[in-house]
Amino acid sequence: MDRLIIEAALISGAVGAAVGWVVRHYVAKARRGTIEQELDELILNARKEAHTIESDALSRAQVMRSELEKSEDRLQKQEERADKRDEELTRGLDTIRTQERELEQSLHVTKELEKKLAREYENVAGLSREDARTLLVSKITQEAEEDLQSRMLKLSRDGEEKLTEKARDILVNCVYRIANTNVSSFTSSTVEINDEEIKGKIIGKEGRNIKTFERLAGVELLVDEVPHGIVVSCFDAVRRAIAVNALQMLIADGRIQPAKIEECIEKAKKDIGIFIRKKGEEAVLACGLVSVPDELISILGRLYFRTSYGQNVLDHSIEMAHIAGLLAEELGADVYVAKAGALLHDIGKAVDHEIQGTHVEIGRKILMKYGVDERIIFAMQSHHEEYPYETLESVLVQVADAVSGGRPGARRDTVDRYITRLSDLEAIALAFSGIERVYALQAGREIRVFVTPTLVSDLQARELARAIALRIEQELRYPGEIKINVIRESRVIEIAR
Repeated sequence: MDRLIIEAALISGAVGAAVGWVVRHYVAKARRGTIEQELDELILNARKEAHTIESDALSRAQVMRSELEKSEDRLQKQEERADKRDEELTRGLDTIRTQERELEQSLHVTKELEKKLAREYENVAGLSREDARTLLVSKITQEAEEDLQSRMLKLSRDGEEKLTEKARDILVNCVYRIANTNVSSFTSSTVEINDEEIKGKIIGKEGRNIKTFERLAGVELLVDEVPHGIVVSCFDAVRRAIAVNALQMLIADGRIQPAKIEECIEKAKKDIGIFIRKKGEEAVLACGLVSVPDELISILGRLYFRTSYGQNVLDHSIEMAHIAGLLAEELGADVYVAKAGALLHDIGKAVDHEIQGTHVEIGRKILMKYGVDERIIFAMQSHHEEYPYETLESVLVQVADAVSGGRPGARRDTVDRYITRLSDLEAIALAFSGIERVYALQAGREIRVFVTPTLVSDLQARELARAIALRIEQELRYPGEIKINVIRESRVIEIAR
C-alpha cells in the first residue's frame, strides 16, 4: 500500500512538472511575441521620426541655399559696381594722357613755327638773326603761355570736377549702404494698465505711495493723463526707464506700499545696469570691434539714454562707425581705427554731467585711462575741431559725424535745448552744500531738492530754497515761474536680533 502511494506521488509529480514546463513554454512564447511586436512599433516610430528630421533638414537646407544665393547675387552686384567705377577711372586717366600727348604735339608745332618765322623775319625785315630771334621768342612765348594757361585751366577744372564727383559718389554709396531711421527722444513714457482701480493703489492713502515713488525715482507720475495708462514724465532717460520698470513690477505684484516701492526701484536700478551693459556689448559687436576694453563697454552703453538734438547718441555712434569704416576702405585708411574712433567719439557724453569739461576732453581722459590705442584717441579727438587733424582717420571720423548728423531728419534742436535747460536747473541746485538729490519735474516748472537732515536744519532749508531761487533768477532766462520744493526727511532704522 505504501508502495502504491509512493508510485502515485511520483507519477503525480512527473505529470505536474510536465504540465508546468508546457505552461511556461507557452507563456514565454506569448511574451516573446509581445516584445517582438513592441520592437516593431519602436522601429516604425524611429523610422517616422528619422523621416521627419530628414524632411526638416532638407527644408532648412533649401532655405539656407536660397539665402546663400541671394548673398552671392548681392556680392556680385557690388563687384560689378566696383568694376564699373574702376573702368570710369581708367577712362578718365586715358583721357588725361591723351590730352598730355596733344599738348606735347602743340609744343612741337610751336617750335617748328618759331623756326619758320625766324627765317621769314630775317629775309623780309632784314633784321639780324639775334634781333629776329628776340622778337620771335617774345611773340611765341606770349602765345604759348596763353595756350598753356588755357589748357592747364581746362585740365584743372576737369580734374576737380572728376575728383568732386568721385568723392560725392563715395559718400552717397556709404550713406546708402548704412542709412537707418532716426528715433526721436521723448521726455515721457506711458505704462499701460488693465484695471483703472490700480491707479488708486498707486496714489495710496493721502497720496503716500505716489509721493514715495516720485521721491525715490525722481520722476513725475501723471495718473489721470491718459485712460488705461500712467504717464511717467522725466527729462532724464535713465531715471525714466528705472521708474517705468519699477512701476511695471509694482503693478504685476499688486502689493503697493512704500517699502515695496523702494524694493522695486532698487531692483529696477540693477536691471537697468544690466541693460546698459548689454547695449554696450551689442554696439561693439555691431561694429565688429573685438579689442575694446571691458571697462568701456558699460560706459558706452549709457549713451543709449543720451540724445543729441533728438538723435540717439549710441545709434548715432554706431552709424558713424559704419560710415567711417566704409570711407576708410575706399581711401585705404585703417578701418579698425576709423570705426573705433567713430564709435567712441562721444563717450564723454556718458559722464559729462558728472565731470567738468567738454565731452571731447572727458572722452580723451577716459580712453587714456583704460589704455586705448593712441591712434584711436587721435581719430576721435578732432570731430569738433578742438584738436588738429593728426591722421587720415581723424578726418574720416569728422566727416562721418557730419554725414550722420547732417542728413535730413536726423536731428531736432528743440528736445536737446529743453534737456539742456533742465540739466542746468539741476546743476544750479546741486552746487549748494548739504543737498542729497535734485530732480527737475513738470517740464522745468518745479525742482525737488532733497537735503541731508543731519547737515541742513528746517530753518536752513527755507534759506536754501530762497538762495536757489535767487541763483536761478540771476543765471537762467525762462518764461513763467519755477517752484523750488526743498524736502527734509528724517528716517530712523533699527534692527531687532
